[in-house]
Amino acid sequence: MSTTAQNPASRTVPETTPEPDLSAGTLSRGKRFPREARLLRHADFDRVYRDGKRHFSTNMTVFFLPRTEPPAAGLRIGLTVSRALGGAVDRNRMRRRMREAVRMTRPVTAPPIDVVINPKKLVLKAEFAVLVKEVGRAFETVLRKCAGGEK
Repeated sequence: MSTTAQNPASRTVPETTPEPDLSAGTLSRGKRFPREARLLRHADFDRVYRDGKRHFSTNMTVFFLPRTEPPAAGLRIGLTVSRALGGAVDRNRMRRRMREAVRMTRPVTAPPIDVVINPKKLVLKAEFAVLVKEVGRAFETVLRKCAGGEK
């Protein structure tokens, strides 16, 4: 039985890890989704569902309610993905896709409105560009309806 000695030089490990490719849009920089722009408390979600208005679209349902009590600055957004939409992997994928679409299209300056987005199962199969466009249209509709422009 012969044993071969391994040459330590044949097992080279790169000294530095390569930088991620930001040009393909895989990692976005610049636009953030800060804590102040998120809906976090259960009571806030309940208030929007109970007292708010609805906007229906192909891939999601958007609930919204103008805010009067402090903090009254800007748009706050929350996402809910029901267990009925699939297993944890599918729900997390939907949540990540919607969060990124919201992050890319949310208006930076907006009146104080709470928004809750409920994606539909179609979000898993939809093209991301379609999602981004639909979320942008939903924000435009919410702002228009809250400004009193259209019912």
